[in-house]
Amino acid sequence: MSIRINNIILDIEEDISVLKEKAGKRLKLPVNSIKDFKVLRESIDARKKNSIKFNYTVEVSCDNESKVVSKIRDKDVKIEEVKYNEEFKFGDKLLNHRPVIIGMGPAGMFAGLLMAQKGYNPIIIERGESVEYRTKTIDTFWNGGDFNKESNIQFGEGGAGTFSDGKLTTRIKDFRCDFVLEQFVKNGAPKEILYMGKPHIGTDILKEVVKNIRNKIIELGGEIHFNSKLEDIIIKDNKIKAAIVNGKEIPCQALVLAVGHSARDTYEMIFNRNIFIEPKPFAIGVRIEHLQSMIDENQYGKYAGHPRLRAADYRLAYNTKGNRGVYSFCMCPGGNVVAAASEEKRVVVNGMSYYKRDGKNANSAIVVSVTPEDFQGSSPLAGMEFQRHYESLAYNVGGKEYFAPVQLLGDFMEDRVSKKIGNIEPTYKPGYVLSDLGQCLPSYVVESLKEGLLNFDKKIKGFADKNAVLTGIETRTSAPIRMLRNENLQSISVEGIYPAGEGAGYAGGIMSAAVDGLKVAESIMKQWAPI
Repeated sequence: MSIRINNIILDIEEDISVLKEKAGKRLKLPVNSIKDFKVLRESIDARKKNSIKFNYTVEVSCDNESKVVSKIRDKDVKIEEVKYNEEFKFGDKLLNHRPVIIGMGPAGMFAGLLMAQKGYNPIIIERGESVEYRTKTIDTFWNGGDFNKESNIQFGEGGAGTFSDGKLTTRIKDFRCDFVLEQFVKNGAPKEILYMGKPHIGTDILKEVVKNIRNKIIELGGEIHFNSKLEDIIIKDNKIKAAIVNGKEIPCQALVLAVGHSARDTYEMIFNRNIFIEPKPFAIGVRIEHLQSMIDENQYGKYAGHPRLRAADYRLAYNTKGNRGVYSFCMCPGGNVVAAASEEKRVVVNGMSYYKRDGKNANSAIVVSVTPEDFQGSSPLAGMEFQRHYESLAYNVGGKEYFAPVQLLGDFMEDRVSKKIGNIEPTYKPGYVLSDLGQCLPSYVVESLKEGLLNFDKKIKGFADKNAVLTGIETRTSAPIRMLRNENLQSISVEGIYPAGEGAGYAGGIMSAAVDGLKVAESIMKQWAPI
């Protein structure tokens, strides 16, 4: 039992050290009567630019807690019963073979970590490299070197999220979120992610965290194989029998498919093996870059640059007259636009930030929703082919060297190729070509973007500035397919196959993918006994 106090407000000039004292005043207790004190949540209230506040939720313990609370008439002070994580009973069926997990992104990583902790000794198969080698491979590509189709921004240890902003926000309400955050902190993430309203790690710290989780899985009895690709699966009597990896057969009764949203060759193999999948909506568009100082000034007013404030972010959404959604996605304060291709002769962009978010530019995807009705044909893989088509166009428009097509916003609105860059230097590497983005996006996406950008300028002054940089194209907002599964989280087609995470169509970001991986691991453990 403990006491939770909501809505403790600090002015921007008040130091967080006074928080405990304010909690004591709300409880009408001297500070030394508080035994334990924990910050549960911190958020910034910047609605009034001339009076920015910090809002906190804290948890405290003291003697006679029920009696203390009963004397206080404050709706924001209440007794909080200690809630334990959901417990489950291990299954009793014997595993003749160790569980196999395909993919070391958030879903596969956390499924593997939990199963390793519980004595299941999982085998994790990852087509890309370990994060140390993967970083070198990506840096080489960004600096004009060779592209590696097996190890890149999308494939490799940690998944696509490792080279992103490292956002840990999610809209799902699940007790497993706490487990994920706690494991991140135990493996090197800053403790503040446990209470920040919009936690993030940054790609620089996330690389170390991922490596530490890998070592923990191995220490607990798991195996991780890098540069190892799932090539096929063997099914008999609608049950999984084995995975074919690098030409070798790995027998298994439980196979987790946490392949990520860009494993297109794996999608094709799954489709050919009659594992039921369906197309799903996603979104495509561009990355937009502004000066971070402009975003800060819009969000924080005179307090922009204040030492207590981090680089400002935003979230924007608009429905067009044609009823298409236009929205910002994966906003990266103080970050870079990065080359995120996973197939040869295709250009894809994404955003990335380091922990300090101290880069000169802010960037975000500005994307338009597309649905299966927009795709050519009725195949479940039609959305994937839709992505491929426009990524190929972007490669051609960008000059066929993995350079990205770039256009200033003012020229984009007028359908003309930009002649020169303004006051915002594009951050995309290996390079860019001033182009017409209309040549590598559907016309309805172009028109929807124009309408949305004008609307966003009403919300953030200067958002539609003519010198804002648009870089194309963004296509990997989410998976283009969903692998259908039953109430036990197994494929509805094949017993023993567990689709998981973003690539299976059940998550959208690091946190939700990690949680889905945990759910799948629990489902396996409820059926099978530890090894």
